[in-house]
Amino acid sequence: MKKTLLQQIGLATMLGLSLPLAAIAQTELSDGEIRKIDKDNKKLTIKHGDIKNLDMPGMTMVFQVKEPAMVEQVKVGDKIRFRAEKAASGFMVTELQPAAK
Repeated sequence: MKKTLLQQIGLATMLGLSLPLAAIAQTELSDGEIRKIDKDNKKLTIKHGDIKNLDMPGMTMVFQVKEPAMVEQVKVGDKIRFRAEKAASGFMVTELQPAAK
C-alpha cells in the first residue's frame, strides 16, 4: 500500500515538473529571415538563429510549410519568428509570424 502511494506521489511530482518545461518549449519561436520562396513546392529558405526545440544551431536551410498559405504571407527579406518541427519528410514550419519591429 505504501509503495503504491509513494509511486503515485512520485509520478504526480514528475508530471508536474515536466509539463511547464514542455509548455515553454512549445511556445518558443526562433528568429529568421526569408531568403527564398518556392510557392510551387510550398517551401521557404530561411536564414535562422538557433532552433532550441530541435537543438539546431543557426544556419540557412529549406523548410516545408505546414499550411500552403504560409508561402503567401511572406516576401524575400522579411524578418520572421517561426516554429519548426521534425517531420517524416524533413523539417517543417508549423507557425510563422512577422518579427516585432
